[in-house]
Amino acid sequence: MKKAFFFAAASVAMIMSSCSITLPVAATSNAIGNKVGKSSGTCYLGILCFNVDASIQTAARNGGISKISTVDYTQKNVLNLIITHETTVTGE
Repeated sequence: MKKAFFFAAASVAMIMSSCSITLPVAATSNAIGNKVGKSSGTCYLGILCFNVDASIQTAARNGGISKISTVDYTQKNVLNLIITHETTVTGE
């Protein structure tokens, strides 16, 4: 009985936890510049996404970047209720 309770409690804790992951998406042969651009969007309950634009093009435009060096993608997840998508672009 104690093992079943422990397993259930551990499963609930893992499901209800929040996490953040950052992944490299792309890199070019362009020199790493000093400009950084970001774009992001947040979804609620996994389906309610309003005016979300986390695209590479928007991130480059926000940073004034014409030559992209690297692209990173970050996803932050809080209890599978609030999910934030963010794209970071570096370049010149």
